Amino acid sequence: MTPASCFGGRKVALFGLGGSGLSTTRALLAGGADVAAWDDGEASRQRAAAQGVTLEDLTGADWSQFAALILSPGVPLTHPTPHWTVGKAKAAGIEIIGDVELFCRERARLAPDAPFVAITGANGKSTTTALIAHILREAGHDVQMGGNIGTPILDLEPPTRGRVHVIECSSFQIDLTPGLAAGVGVLLNVTPDHIDRHGTVEHYAAVKERLVAGADQVVLGVDDDHCRAMLRRLLAAGKSVTPISQNTTDLLGCTYYARAGLHRALALGAGRRLVEPLASLAQARALRGAHNGQNAAAAFSACERLGVDHGAICAGLASFPGLPHRMEEIARLGAALFVNDSKATNADAAEKALLSYDDIFWIIGGKAKDGGIESLRPLFPKVRKAYLIGAASDDFALTLQGAVDYERCVTLDVAIERAAKDALACDAREPVVLLSPACASYDQFANFEVRGNAFRERVGALVARMKQV
Repeated sequence: MTPASCFGGRKVALFGLGGSGLSTTRALLAGGADVAAWDDGEASRQRAAAQGVTLEDLTGADWSQFAALILSPGVPLTHPTPHWTVGKAKAAGIEIIGDVELFCRERARLAPDAPFVAITGANGKSTTTALIAHILREAGHDVQMGGNIGTPILDLEPPTRGRVHVIECSSFQIDLTPGLAAGVGVLLNVTPDHIDRHGTVEHYAAVKERLVAGADQVVLGVDDDHCRAMLRRLLAAGKSVTPISQNTTDLLGCTYYARAGLHRALALGAGRRLVEPLASLAQARALRGAHNGQNAAAAFSACERLGVDHGAICAGLASFPGLPHRMEEIARLGAALFVNDSKATNADAAEKALLSYDDIFWIIGGKAKDGGIESLRPLFPKVRKAYLIGAASDDFALTLQGAVDYERCVTLDVAIERAAKDALACDAREPVVLLSPACASYDQFANFEVRGNAFRERVGALVARMKQV
């Protein structure tokens, strides 16, 4: 734990008692603060009370007694309307911050030079965060990883000069962190997301930009218009920026890009460039696909800026196991590869997997998102057959009609059996049984993790059974 001592001896209001809220409560108490904790949900209050948290109803509280409002990132700060606690805090003239801000203040107090990598982006931030942490650990560093991925930031060990914190930051967390000042700030991309919580994509992009604007060194994806505009602003402000791209080299200065491996392109003027190979990704099976090439470029640059030598970075890229439920290779049976991409809960996410494989036996369906899978039509030729499950089956069948052979399977276990049978019978060099549903899971599973775990377990049972035959 990192005790949050910056409010020691003072009283603070804390709203939101989910995982990060409970972590923040513990850290504030350990730092000597008096915490008035509350949540709108009865179940959350009961869970917190069972863990020894003293509750105080903030609806009728005297807000002049509080030094700050500590807000959980899941609670609306600005859109669609500010939460009622936000209005009370502003009326009382107190600051509104989150757990990442508390960490930043402790770092500034304890070890302002402690290595701190902060990562954000609309897509790819979890993979990039885990990849950076993996490379650093394999290179022998003391690494603490958390934030929006896995462990709440204040549950991590405190900053020291010899310890690296690798922290994934959501836009909601950044919005509550006015003092965010990472040693290395990584922004991968900006695409429209969470507009319900930010109002416009421009505001969403502006929030993301705060992470890199406050960093000492910047790694910036430049494959979208918002980030290219940020690049111009950051360079004008004198920031040290490494642009990264899936394939672009048409930039001033030095760009890291991923095209048939990682390369560094240095502009020499007069349209000339010096291109230096950095790493092959051929053996990095967990980093298949152009999108993961960009993630790898970001991780390479971030670790290089922390002083890790190129050999250690390349070894870490090759040994990275990937994240569960994200193009996770879980089994082989004969020539067939089974891939768990349950995290692909919309068409944009499923597109990454379809681009990364050929001869696909595609398990798809669940609770459909707006737009369905029509945007994936250009990739249908890569699909040998589709296996439809869940509530989206009728709509997806209409989209696939005449373009992809499909079968209605209703449930995941039936789809696995039939996809495996067809994959094993085909003549492809590496047929891929791919769970990339392009849907939420809520019609049949509690969440995408439960769906992915079910896929892993049933594939494991199938492989074990087939090997006994």
